[in-house]
Amino acid sequence: MTDSFDYNTFTTRNKGYISPRTQTSIADTTLLIAGCGMGSAPAVCAARTGFRKFILVDGDVVDAHNLNRQFYGHSDIGLSKVECLKKHILDINPEAEVEAIQANLDATNTADIVSRCDIVFDTVDTVDLPAVIGLHNEAAKQGKPLFTAINVGFGALVWYLPPDAEVNWPSLLADDARKVREAGGNPDVYHEVYISFIGRLADSLDREVLDVVDSILEKMKEGKPCPAPQLAVGSFSAAALAMTMIHDLLAGYPVVSSPSLVVQSYRAMETKIVTIK
Repeated sequence: MTDSFDYNTFTTRNKGYISPRTQTSIADTTLLIAGCGMGSAPAVCAARTGFRKFILVDGDVVDAHNLNRQFYGHSDIGLSKVECLKKHILDINPEAEVEAIQANLDATNTADIVSRCDIVFDTVDTVDLPAVIGLHNEAAKQGKPLFTAINVGFGALVWYLPPDAEVNWPSLLADDARKVREAGGNPDVYHEVYISFIGRLADSLDREVLDVVDSILEKMKEGKPCPAPQLAVGSFSAAALAMTMIHDLLAGYPVVSSPSLVVQSYRAMETKIVTIK
């Protein structure tokens, strides 16, 4: 047994599934993980796949209720998510280059952070709509491919947005805000806009997911804080699905892209490609 790390040995059992050229691209690609709660699972999956350059951004700390699906341990509770995730990545690959930024994305830092990555992976909490919209707009402006993922019960949703995508979060949310305004609602209230967006996907989501979302949004209407229920299966599913799509992008394979997205349901035991109107 040896304490030294060797990248070629580390990735030996990727061979046959990941070509040498693609493995080199993976090694040289800098991933921005924006949101290190749900983003912790894709980050760990990426590290084990052979990614070794990371920018981690999140202003939050690990809480006890995160442990059911995020890649943290009990000893991480109360500590910075980005610092804990950096440690876990370095435990996998001690030679990885990991920049940990304990901050929320905003107008003062998003452009600079995006400029230093090759691929953006977005799991910023959608409650912070300005941060989400700013990140997506900046990625498009700088020509950076962006992937976003959402836990959906016993499954996940992954959406790939090329820089030239005409249908993206900002355009959809602007349209949803318009619908809310025309219906007499308040487009500045997160849950009213989000209800409209979920309506676009309702036919493709499991019934239990819609029931949970309805319950959460009703409580939010009443002004009650309501953390969304999420499962480890959803986090693992999002990580596997997203990492496959990012691999395919780097390998030059076709990738489902906006206005279509991929929904994986283990409840229904099926994968769907859904086109957003």
